[in-house]
Amino acid sequence: MHSFLGKFASVVSGVLCGFDRLSLCGNLRRVSYQLGLQYYLWAHRILFKDFAAHSEQVTARLEEASLRHARQQGREIRYLNSKRDRREDVAREIAARDRVKHGLICVLRSVDPCMSFTIRKNRATRKLEIRYLPRKCMHLYHYQIHPVFGFMHARIQTWFPFRIYVCINGREWLARQMDQAGLHYLRRDNTFTWLEDVAAAQALFDQQLQANWPTLLGGLAEALNPVHQDIFAKFPCHYHWSIRESEWASDVMFRSRAALQSIYPRLIRYALNSFGPADVLRFLGKPLDASGHVPHRRRFEVSTNLKERVTGTRIKHWLNDNSIKLYDKLSVLRPETMIREPGDFKVLRPAEGEPEDSTPAWRPLRKGIVDLRRRAEVSQAANERYLEALAAVHDGTPLRELLEPVCRPAAPQALTSTPIAQPAAAIVSATAGPAVAAATTAPAMAAARPRRARALNPLAPDDSALLEAVGRHEFFINGLRNRDMRRLLFGEAPVPAGEQRKRSAAVTRKLRLLRAHGLIEKVAQSHRYQVTEIGRKAITAFLAARAASTEQLTNCAA
Repeated sequence: MHSFLGKFASVVSGVLCGFDRLSLCGNLRRVSYQLGLQYYLWAHRILFKDFAAHSEQVTARLEEASLRHARQQGREIRYLNSKRDRREDVAREIAARDRVKHGLICVLRSVDPCMSFTIRKNRATRKLEIRYLPRKCMHLYHYQIHPVFGFMHARIQTWFPFRIYVCINGREWLARQMDQAGLHYLRRDNTFTWLEDVAAAQALFDQQLQANWPTLLGGLAEALNPVHQDIFAKFPCHYHWSIRESEWASDVMFRSRAALQSIYPRLIRYALNSFGPADVLRFLGKPLDASGHVPHRRRFEVSTNLKERVTGTRIKHWLNDNSIKLYDKLSVLRPETMIREPGDFKVLRPAEGEPEDSTPAWRPLRKGIVDLRRRAEVSQAANERYLEALAAVHDGTPLRELLEPVCRPAAPQALTSTPIAQPAAAIVSATAGPAVAAATTAPAMAAARPRRARALNPLAPDDSALLEAVGRHEFFINGLRNRDMRRLLFGEAPVPAGEQRKRSAAVTRKLRLLRAHGLIEKVAQSHRYQVTEIGRKAITAFLAARAASTEQLTNCAA
């Protein structure tokens, strides 16, 4: 990251690193599997056939106790029966309407998918059995302005095994920390665009990793289910907390939105053009062989996704269920690492069940909050590797070497092949006379004769529009088709069938021209074309040079 910050030091005011969104889950391990629930029923002397009635009774007690505090404070309790209703937006609207500044905002009720228990009869053994199956049940969402976390929510599953989900935002938490410390800042949503003291803010951010998580999360669980101790009086259970999903962001704060926008398109284009599967593996800490390639015996699923949003462009690289992405938000450039499968990373620790002073070894990272600090370390390292790679956004290859080949006619080569024409000509020559065979073979030979492609002029309007269309971000990933180019070059207005065929033929000739210059290549057994590595560099150089001023080009040449 030092190379990136050093290159753009004149327009960067600071860097802020910490958790963005953090999703946690609380499980009652003793009753989260069939045998555990069976022990619970034995402790309460409940028969399997009576479990349904007992479960309904416990659920009713839990729901009544969970909603009691909201009713006492006069907070709204609303049932949402549509997935289109975004719960966070509903809660913020209620908070603004009721002018809630602290404490509980509302409770939202919703039927959501979950894993729960049911009693089924085994036809083979003719006995009742406990099954742990997917189903749906009522969930209670408690939205609140927490004294530590700020705006957040926690929800509880009202059926066994009463799983709890907590979602907090590290930036929201940091804002409350800075308010208490008296630090001034400018904030939009979960993004800080200006900080009075970046070092002091980062120190407060680092304190979040040292929080007493069991106490904080235990307080949330008690508010969600005040009758927990009564329900499990004969079979004590305590929540075990794990991390479902974490997002660690390294915000590079630019001095202005314009300063970021002057370089951000180049960063996105460079990431698309240059970062391959091996780079994504390297960013997320996977080992490569000495040559820098993926080991043959290892199998990974790597993909890249580009999305155009209202606020800007976002590029995201997936490795299994973990990802790293880059996007702009106001004047902040944010690389962000999301971890869903921590087992892909390593942590130096003793084996489970061994004493803490036993010999540690590199073992898979766990989902529990005990490894939260290590999760932050590997996420920050991934962000730093990504920014370090982006520091090479300026390609040192001279523009002449990239554009000279396309600015002169391409060498003669067979651009079209007619594999069916030659057998057809042979059949005709065998059944007809020599004159007929010669007349039939001549067109086929003319079609197969190598053609000389004209030179491209990147500054001419037609060729410029063609290169700009081919150089769109989505084509670098998904490839392009004739219909895609027709839409960009001719628009989407409906035209007669005859005109549509003429446009399709014109685009075909343009694609043939690009293929002759090696800028695109045909994807086998498909109607798609993929931009080649040479094409990516040449088109990127052309688009960058076209947008540069004379002074910039002169300074670069000097």
